[in-house]
Amino acid sequence: MAKILIFEKYDPDEVVVRDPGLVNYINLNPRIVLHTHGVHAKKHMAKRNVNVVERLINDLMRTEKYTGKKMSAYNVVKKAFEIIEKKTKRNPLQVLVDAIINAAPREEVTRLKMAGIAVPKAVDVAPSRRVDIALRNIALGAVSSTFRNVKPIEECLADEILKASRNDVSSYAVSKKEEVERVAASAR
Repeated sequence: MAKILIFEKYDPDEVVVRDPGLVNYINLNPRIVLHTHGVHAKKHMAKRNVNVVERLINDLMRTEKYTGKKMSAYNVVKKAFEIIEKKTKRNPLQVLVDAIINAAPREEVTRLKMAGIAVPKAVDVAPSRRVDIALRNIALGAVSSTFRNVKPIEECLADEILKASRNDVSSYAVSKKEEVERVAASAR
């Protein structure tokens, strides 16, 4: 039987998730088509069964231009992966996983009501939410960087993933993580 590759190019078996807390939540199971048709939608904790690349595509679809346009978002991610491979000579799946790990916040703030007063309290972030926030911020950073810019969305997404994988503060996702963690540190 032939080996299943993501986008018929990238081998998910080569990818190593270096954050032990996120190993179970970053799904790299190979799929021929990255479209599950919402099979996991109403099942508890089933989001972790969706491939991480499909989750990136779905988060890209949450933005204004790609709302409901799965094939357009699919092609954008595919071209962005080609750009990443050209620039780094590495497996783009590994670069994406590194970007998720670097952009995932470990702490955030919640509001507690004590005697009628709302008090901010720092709390640890669940691993599933860490992955969700990282993917959402990567997609939002890519889309927001295309405004008033001549670069196409593919290049902006590739740049955002590359900056986040290097833990560069100029990345939208990493800067958001730093901001959330700074606010959480002040609320301790």
